[in-house]
Amino acid sequence: MFLAPSFCRAALVCGLALSATVPSLAQDAYPNKPITIVVGYPPGGSTDLTARTVATELGTKLGVPVVIENIGGAGGAIGAQKVASSAPDGYTLLVGASNEIAINKLVTKKVKYDLKDFTAIGLIASQPLVLVASAGSGVKNLADFTRKVSANPGKYSYGSSGVGTSLHLAGEMVKEQGKLFMTHIPYRGVAPLTNDLLGNNLEFGVFVLSSGLPHIKSGKVVALGTTEAKRSAITPEIPALAETAQYKNVDIGVWFALMAPAHLPKLVFDKVKKALNDSLQSPDFRKKMEATGSTVAATNVNIDQFLAAEVAKYKKIVEFAKIEE
Repeated sequence: MFLAPSFCRAALVCGLALSATVPSLAQDAYPNKPITIVVGYPPGGSTDLTARTVATELGTKLGVPVVIENIGGAGGAIGAQKVASSAPDGYTLLVGASNEIAINKLVTKKVKYDLKDFTAIGLIASQPLVLVASAGSGVKNLADFTRKVSANPGKYSYGSSGVGTSLHLAGEMVKEQGKLFMTHIPYRGVAPLTNDLLGNNLEFGVFVLSSGLPHIKSGKVVALGTTEAKRSAITPEIPALAETAQYKNVDIGVWFALMAPAHLPKLVFDKVKKALNDSLQSPDFRKKMEATGSTVAATNVNIDQFLAAEVAKYKKIVEFAKIEE
């Protein structure tokens, strides 16, 4: 059957127009199936708890199930890499902490992704860290700590949950600001760090506030100060390290952000962003997060500017501590 050239051209134009509308229609229909949030750690930690709490809210707001997939390993980097390599369709997201999003790339060449491989949707919450002393150290406050460590360079050690973690960088920031010389003892997680502190086999350590609080309240370790610029509303009785002039520039914590693969379409981004902002303002969500020691983020935080500033801050600490794996 012979078709006139004009008919063929018209059919081609219609076909191209139809194909161009398919992605737009798919974005308009988003979401129409379950969404997966990847967490780069095993269940039970602060990142996992944050992800599960926000997933419940997002599922309600978006009208589809939001499920958690735990992919532990390499300080969260394996899970983050999976999201960075996923299709940018809004169905695979990451709830990540400062480590896998901003720090890992600075401390190890094994990490192949970068911030440019993600679309940052928004900040969820943050937690301060807390510098503690073991009960057997004899240290009762920050002044005791500074005096004792300053008078005995290299004699004392502090522990963290591993090389290049936020806890490690916080300890190095304290050393830099206080002009102190302490040895860093990296542990494979918080559990062995806790055992050595409680057993008086280690003088000092850094915890995420929510992890350290039970031991502080029981009197098994002594809180010397939290690491953000101001006191935590959860523990107003614990001073911020920055309240002491020698440590006035100590400002570091653990934060959690919602991320997607790079090149997320704007229509999808806008829907997820709105759902996240609505979640952050939910009284039930805020109550649950605050109960864990977290401060819920403001909805007007410019996440891209925030991440750039955090990377610059961590880069300075990594260079001071000469951290490289």
